[in-house]
Amino acid sequence: MPLRSPFIYSAPKDGTPVLPGMRVLVPFGARRITGYVIGLAQAADAEGFRVRPIARVLDAVPSLDASLLEFLRRAAEYYMHPLGEVLRAALPPGINPFEKAGQFHEARIRQKFETVFTARPMPEDAAQEMQRRAKTRWAVYTHIAAHPGISSAALRSRWSTCAAHLRRLTDDGWLDAQQQPVVGDLFAGLDIAPDTPPTLTDEQAAATDAIVAQIRTGQYGGFLLHGVTGSGKTEVYLQAIAAAREMGRGALVLVPEITLTPQLVRRYMARFGTELAVWHSGLSDRARYDAWQRLRSGEVKMVIGVRSAVFAPLDNPGVIIVDEEHDTSFKQETGFAYHARDLAVLRASMSQSAVILGSATPSLESRHNADAGKLRRLALVTRATQRPLPHIEIIDLTQHRSGPGGQTLLSAPLHRAISETLSRQEQVILFLNRRGFAPTLLCRDCGEAIRCAHCAVSLTYHTHPRGLVCHYCDHRQSVPERCPACAGTALHPVGIGTQKAEEILRELFPAARIARLDRDVGSGARAEAVLDALRREEVDILVGTQMVTKGHDFPKVTLVGVLQGDVGLHMPDFRAGEKTFQLLTQVAGRAGRSTHPGRAIIQTFNPQHPAIAAAQHHDYARFAAQELVDRAELGYPPFGKMVAIRFNSTDADAVEAAAKGLAQHLRNAAKATGTDVTLLGPTPSPLSLLQGRHRWHLLLKSPRQDWNRRLLLAVVEAIEAPPKGVRIHVDIDPFSML
Repeated sequence: MPLRSPFIYSAPKDGTPVLPGMRVLVPFGARRITGYVIGLAQAADAEGFRVRPIARVLDAVPSLDASLLEFLRRAAEYYMHPLGEVLRAALPPGINPFEKAGQFHEARIRQKFETVFTARPMPEDAAQEMQRRAKTRWAVYTHIAAHPGISSAALRSRWSTCAAHLRRLTDDGWLDAQQQPVVGDLFAGLDIAPDTPPTLTDEQAAATDAIVAQIRTGQYGGFLLHGVTGSGKTEVYLQAIAAAREMGRGALVLVPEITLTPQLVRRYMARFGTELAVWHSGLSDRARYDAWQRLRSGEVKMVIGVRSAVFAPLDNPGVIIVDEEHDTSFKQETGFAYHARDLAVLRASMSQSAVILGSATPSLESRHNADAGKLRRLALVTRATQRPLPHIEIIDLTQHRSGPGGQTLLSAPLHRAISETLSRQEQVILFLNRRGFAPTLLCRDCGEAIRCAHCAVSLTYHTHPRGLVCHYCDHRQSVPERCPACAGTALHPVGIGTQKAEEILRELFPAARIARLDRDVGSGARAEAVLDALRREEVDILVGTQMVTKGHDFPKVTLVGVLQGDVGLHMPDFRAGEKTFQLLTQVAGRAGRSTHPGRAIIQTFNPQHPAIAAAQHHDYARFAAQELVDRAELGYPPFGKMVAIRFNSTDADAVEAAAKGLAQHLRNAAKATGTDVTLLGPTPSPLSLLQGRHRWHLLLKSPRQDWNRRLLLAVVEAIEAPPKGVRIHVDIDPFSML
């Protein structure tokens, strides 16, 4: 429960021992709930209170050991989040709250098969009839069409009453249903051949020696491993892990979700065998519970996973690694809004282990910490293969408005480069960070775009399956015959998404084998199948979103094209330039990673923008230096600390009043306490309507986070008891400005 203060209970009547970190069943009002023991109170602490006994102890040994419990307590304190919810984040969902630890819900264990569904094509007249007469059934159908092979369990989690709709759709012939075994882990059963550590480059050896020496001290030490794309950072990680294992200590490796592929896991298993746990969002509840239990029992002492793996019950870690430490996916945006990179540093300092933050494009926060001496910077400036970084060309789209055939996807220089690459039987990756066929369906009669009914964004036009989709709330609807605003019929797709890009590429290069990779194609096994096809040289051109940019090594990819290098540059976000530079550098780094020279072409309307100009020359130092000057002048991170307070409600007036009311409370508190905190806002959020809820936000900015915290604590009662129908969320060190 989201409670700020602990409750005191007496020991159970049956005399069962109670230790911190155990789960217990306790009476709470008229019901029983699962609680976590966080400490042992003295009798004096309970004077004047009615103390009720614990009903039952659920654990034979603590689910959370003392060190992990203290780490979680520190995390809850920093992020000002209820400790109970933080503790729950560290436990696997497979633990039934009313069962004893070491047991797993029997119904889940016995479940061997699940029903999965795929959609059959539906004629337009039938689609319109269903949308008009059975809106929920239509929503279920379109969701399945967009996610072929989706399980009944996943559908039930979205629509609790979907069983009748699934039966009707199947009976009517619009769905195919089949039974398939439940696959708990994408990485289970990988065929792994042991590898031999390669000879290190001089730069790799120097970095490895420094890290290993620190690990052997048994003391905390932080490193920023700044290595260009293809420089061999992973090999440095592997050698650091080996050093920790030699000392009998464990290892924790955090990677962005998008890079946690079987290819990466094979790399670690080839070195260390199966003595590791894999932790990611695709795990079934059972598989996640098993991974947690193996770590908790000490059966394995190494875990590789996404951001939530920072809470894994790993005993005595000797090294903690955050690969691609700049990646925004390490920041949880909702609920317990933690940053896994920052918590990794905290956990390393508390466990006296080394921490390695690795990136080709370090975040400015980590760069600043290295400049300040909080991290030791280790540089890998050359690729492990001794090949040069790809040559990057900038194409000014104000001068190249269209390419061959009058299309606007490929400029003439990029079209020519693709043709030359294919003629050499080499491969091409094209990056476009827009899913769908077209970002907007526009009415040429009145100029209005068809917008989501639940969010302040236009719907994206998709062709596979045909329909309009909101990429924020997943609302789906068929394409109307007339404009909802003016009843006009001149509806036209505007802009280019990955589906349209794929269609244009097939027209321009009919002999090429072309594949697309984005969330509409799928994730997990489906995405890996596309990447495997590229790896086996069964694909000539791969076009996709950020899924094509990271964690992949394809020897025959010698050309990377960025189709719209400006996407994201003009977002209302002070990090927009940093994120653009990082993204362009990362995607360009996919080219020329083996013996063939690489080349990257970036199409942009802003060739002189500092982020794009620096990316062209692989000049991180130049970009970071100027960006840090700009941030310092404005007091933005890393020179200042920020807090975002977000408000949302179905009532537009109520959310506005709540935001303005709390802002006034904060200003009064700042004046009364003399706290040097700048308040920005409140204003409507850039994404002012999301999932049917109106949104406002305000920002706190000060030189020190404890000043922000002091101000928040002065108004904490107003935050925790918002007006009826209004939700308030506090985000410490926010990353999203939307």
